[in-house]
Amino acid sequence: MKWNDDGTITVMPPAKPKKVTGTRFAAIMGANAWKTPFSTWCEITRTYEEPFENTIYTIAGKTIEPKQAEYMAGKYFWKKLVSPTDAFGEDYFQKTWGDFFPQHPFLGGMWDYLFVDQDGATETVLEMKTTKRAEDWKDDIPEYYALQAALYAYLLGCDNVTMVCTILEDKDYEHPEAFVVNSNNTFERSFKVSERYPHFENLIKFAEGWWRDHVLKGVSPAYDEKKDAEILKVLRANNITPETTLSALLREAEELQGQLDKEYFKLAPKEDRLKVLKDMIKEMMVQQFRDGDKKVVVPGYAYEWTVGKSVSLKVDEDAMKQDGVLDKYKTKESVSYRLTAKAKGEK
Repeated sequence: MKWNDDGTITVMPPAKPKKVTGTRFAAIMGANAWKTPFSTWCEITRTYEEPFENTIYTIAGKTIEPKQAEYMAGKYFWKKLVSPTDAFGEDYFQKTWGDFFPQHPFLGGMWDYLFVDQDGATETVLEMKTTKRAEDWKDDIPEYYALQAALYAYLLGCDNVTMVCTILEDKDYEHPEAFVVNSNNTFERSFKVSERYPHFENLIKFAEGWWRDHVLKGVSPAYDEKKDAEILKVLRANNITPETTLSALLREAEELQGQLDKEYFKLAPKEDRLKVLKDMIKEMMVQQFRDGDKKVVVPGYAYEWTVGKSVSLKVDEDAMKQDGVLDKYKTKESVSYRLTAKAKGEK
């Protein structure tokens, strides 16, 4: 990783980067309040990504989403409302490796539900949302969500989007399985991609240029010292930056060396005893070698012990000096044995 003077970083372009999903698409456009273009680039290039953890909000969303679909199907007498499971089968994420649009080189993601006609063609993309911030939806669909749904409609060759929003209270997050979706807590907002985004192709071209410049070339967008502070802290802890001085490196190295030195004096007697034990184990295992064996493996209690045998030719230097011929005297074998221990179950 290289830290550049213009507030960007450069990495080796990944062989298989992650795709630009709906949430990442909105972040690239600067419409995602929770993700910056830099943090999105880190995810896509696998430079850094926070581990996903379920929260009361994500659990509630997953639990209530099928109820929203059932409510909408009943309200509009929709008989062909398709879920990802309907389209791809059980465990669809594992089956598709998370790539639901393999025909597209860099755009992807997963929609929530589709309304299809009798021929199976997609008429409407439905995105299900749950929130306790009703004020965010007062005047319009939050742009972050609208862009996400518009991308999936674009990829599916569909112009119609319906956002279904259910307003929750704090108590609803405690037992989402008991929540009842109805007209008092749920509403929908619809739009046509061609009307809301008459130049949507320009957004796609922008994303394509962003992908080419930042992902394929491995050069990040400019980072924000405040918004990207947590990511930068991790990256700087593991990589030398232009701001790193020799004195700073020495201080950190000496601190770690001091800690290791203290541990060494505690562990030194145990290391000495372990060396004796390993030598004895190795000697006994070497006695088990038969002609043609290249290794001997003995299962222990928690480790699997292996002695590997290697044979190499040794030059007879005295004869070489006398005759001045090297290859003729490559007759002496040098045999060595190497002991390794691997925790059981470790690959």
